[in-house]
Amino acid sequence: MRCSWRNLLLLGSAAVLLVASAALAEPADHRLSSGIERAKRATVGILQPEGPDARGLAGEGRFSLRGTGFHVRDGYLVTARHAVELEEAGKSTIPQEIRVLTTTLEELPATLTGVSAFLDIAVYRVNGDGAATRMAAASFAQQEPEPGDEVFTVGYPLGWGPAVGFGRIGNPNTFLPTVESRLFQLDLSACSGNSGGGLFNADGEVVGVMHAIIQTETIQGERRCSRFGFAVPGRLVQRIANALIQGAQPRFSKMGIQLKVVKMRTRWMVAVADASGPALEGGIQKGDILLAIENTEITDAAQLKNYLIERTEPGQKVTVRVLRGDKEQVLSVTLGGA
Repeated sequence: MRCSWRNLLLLGSAAVLLVASAALAEPADHRLSSGIERAKRATVGILQPEGPDARGLAGEGRFSLRGTGFHVRDGYLVTARHAVELEEAGKSTIPQEIRVLTTTLEELPATLTGVSAFLDIAVYRVNGDGAATRMAAASFAQQEPEPGDEVFTVGYPLGWGPAVGFGRIGNPNTFLPTVESRLFQLDLSACSGNSGGGLFNADGEVVGVMHAIIQTETIQGERRCSRFGFAVPGRLVQRIANALIQGAQPRFSKMGIQLKVVKMRTRWMVAVADASGPALEGGIQKGDILLAIENTEITDAAQLKNYLIERTEPGQKVTVRVLRGDKEQVLSVTLGGA
């Protein structure tokens, strides 16, 4: 089935519906049941800012929710940047203050800690005495999920929840124009409003953050649902969140090469279209065929970008293996930062 980028939807979209605690039947697998319960208690809804869309709702048992987030520790909440982003006078802004709704229906204010447009992540901290202790803390998984692994998300699809959606990891190396990193492609039920919610394994550990869907269904105008979703990998989210909590912007490695695809006999490979900065200083030349970095085979530009973002630090020295003419060469490159 053909799709266009116009069908790609970031998941944070406001909706106004009655919020109710979801009563879930106890699964046979107690481990999964416990994981779901922990994830639910760590999840918050991102409330729509007060204004015309929210007018008249107070006291009626109804709330306007535009996205989802989750508590990681000490009152710090992780969500998607676009789930809190506002349009004002034709410009996008990130609010310094938001209000969130816990699964126990407690409304709490939260103050911006930091934001990363690079990976569509924002971190806030809830205010109020003892507020953090009344929410569970979601921990990040140490091991990344593999294709076919079962996962679930907790969030506020279409403004209702907390709702639990189940699915599996599809392609763990998907690239879209909305973020600079790779994404997990998911076979999982998600709708407008799930954006910023955690993607969890069976133990209730965070393995990703919900980012976008490709439109497959339209419900009431702009609100949409799909089983074709995408999530930012948890290891990247953890790195971003830790840096923002410490008051810093995470830095990523830069090599300084542009690649192009060339055919050598019967095989397609990647060649250096241009070299600058660290790559040029390390001896990489235009026309070199890129073979590997640190003994990891490189077959396309996305794979190289993914390796640099996730597995290296600025200032690190890496070995790069290239084919120049009919001879292989091993070069040392000191990575720059971005």
